[in-house]
Amino acid sequence: MPDSICKLVLIAGARPNFMKVAPLIHAIRRHNNDRPADSPTIDFWLVHTGQHYDAAMSEVFFRELGIPAPDVNLEVGSGSQAVQTANVMLRFEPVCLEYRPDWVVVVGDVNSTVACALVAAKLGIKVAHVEAGLRSFDRTMPEEINRLVTDAISDLLLTPSEDANENLRREGVSESKIKLVGNIMIDSLVANLEQARRSPILSNLGIEPGKFVYVTLHRPANVDDRETLETIVKELARVAEKMPILFPVHPRTRQRITAFGFDPMLNDKIRLLKPLGYHDSLHLTENARLVLTDSGGLQEESTYFRTPCLTLRPNTERPVTCTVGTNRLTSAGRLWIHIQEHLSASLCGRHVPPYWDGATAPRVIGELLAHS
Repeated sequence: MPDSICKLVLIAGARPNFMKVAPLIHAIRRHNNDRPADSPTIDFWLVHTGQHYDAAMSEVFFRELGIPAPDVNLEVGSGSQAVQTANVMLRFEPVCLEYRPDWVVVVGDVNSTVACALVAAKLGIKVAHVEAGLRSFDRTMPEEINRLVTDAISDLLLTPSEDANENLRREGVSESKIKLVGNIMIDSLVANLEQARRSPILSNLGIEPGKFVYVTLHRPANVDDRETLETIVKELARVAEKMPILFPVHPRTRQRITAFGFDPMLNDKIRLLKPLGYHDSLHLTENARLVLTDSGGLQEESTYFRTPCLTLRPNTERPVTCTVGTNRLTSAGRLWIHIQEHLSASLCGRHVPPYWDGATAPRVIGELLAHS
């Protein structure tokens, strides 16, 4: 009698998705190599929607994380929220009809996440959402709409923390669909930590560990508004008088700084870098005296490393990084005060949330098989 087979389609859209899909692929390979005779083989296809289309910022992640070349690249590219979402749906439907998977597995909260979930749900294919239940409670953010819709139509909600479970319960989601598996991002962090610690980036820059601030900014609310960006740049220049700043500049942010004429405000202690690979970014996060960001992933990674982090946003869909970890929300107007406070505060009582242990992907695979 032939072995039973569980067929999965894994979706990778924007750059942060890559770190969430990679551990699943590695866990699938381990399952197939070590599975008991009564456990099904897992076949999978990797679909890259092409939502993040900058080769320099995406292909390096596939290479570093050991992700195989995608079986399908939808090559959607940029566009408005509606255009991008619609194009993913149009191009993903034939993929589902060709492969007929048992599950479509989506991660995170980008347009590709909700678009592929909608296509699968309408075709009667089960949807599993990894990183389900996160909420910023700010519906002006496209990502919040993506999270809400994806969770509403998913068959299996795989959550990173208990607060996510509580959010789903308040929304009336059946308890049988909610499974706390932990943070998939930390799986990638743990798997890549040894390589990240060998990164030469600090020595190449002549910067000592623990004596710099690591900055990443890209969200429109921070970089598209002239007054807000001017305040941020002025405060960074102020901080740089005391401690060097390493600032890998997102193309969008670089363009805005130049267009607004802020280049002369950046002193020589603010090191503007090209976008970094994953290993270099982890190395900076672990060794920074402080992280200043508007990125969701860096909030989680800094909590794992217990590196003080200020998140330049009015809210976060990862509140556990503030209540348990080392993160704190800030604003452009209070940036200097919060930097001073966060640098001097004792964070010794903060810890890593439960199940942020590098073993989330095997739990995800176990849940998918249990519900197949």
